[in-house]
Amino acid sequence: MRRWVVLVWLASLPRVYGWGVEGHSLVARLAAARLTPRASARVAEILGPDISLASIASWADQVRPQRKETGPWHYIDIPIDKPNLDMKRDCPDGNCVIVKIEECRRTIADPRTTPERRKEALQFLVHFVGDMHQPLHCSDNHDKGGNDVKLQFFGRPTNLHSLWDSGLLARLGTEDAMFAALDKDLTPKKTKSFGKGDVRKWAEQSHRTGQVIVYGKLPKGSEIRVTESYEQTSDPVVKEQLERAGARLARILNAAFK
Repeated sequence: MRRWVVLVWLASLPRVYGWGVEGHSLVARLAAARLTPRASARVAEILGPDISLASIASWADQVRPQRKETGPWHYIDIPIDKPNLDMKRDCPDGNCVIVKIEECRRTIADPRTTPERRKEALQFLVHFVGDMHQPLHCSDNHDKGGNDVKLQFFGRPTNLHSLWDSGLLARLGTEDAMFAALDKDLTPKKTKSFGKGDVRKWAEQSHRTGQVIVYGKLPKGSEIRVTESYEQTSDPVVKEQLERAGARLARILNAAFK
């Protein structure tokens, strides 16, 4: 019952709340398990004693109401009828998740950065890498990233964005059980493979997932009811996107602190 209360609450929020607390925590835990000893030590130094990456993974959502300028930093609107990212079209003012990830990466790696700025940049970075792998943070169909797409999910009203933020994930098991399964599945070989490319290529991959799966497999009609078939198709995608995000966050942090 508690998870459905959370889902209904999330459905009322703006589009920037990607994955929900559980999803962001999973991404951070997967990344933390793949950090080099040096990167792990630097993260601990920046965050402070007994503060884990997972514990700060949703900080960027928590401060957004007070720092409204950060809202657009969580996503990039790549139209689903376009094959690729176009930064001039999709991020003309530099106020999107791709640019902010790159800015945060530079900030944490710069030895001149103050401890306060480095900690804030790290907290944003952990969250934004997770956000970018929720496909509706890189895909848009003139519907506020799926927020305007109303649907029924097992008899309960929600919208497409909230479904992918938390609705599908909530039915996959507890966070600890999910972490154990994803951590086992994310082998060193897959970690290396997922880590290839750069932030822009990763955003395009998330966008293609939005095109092919999120929108492409969605049942048609004026009253959309999410079917068991859609859920079965989407569940492996949710898991792989979380794994991709964890592997890529680890790659960014390992490179920044090498």
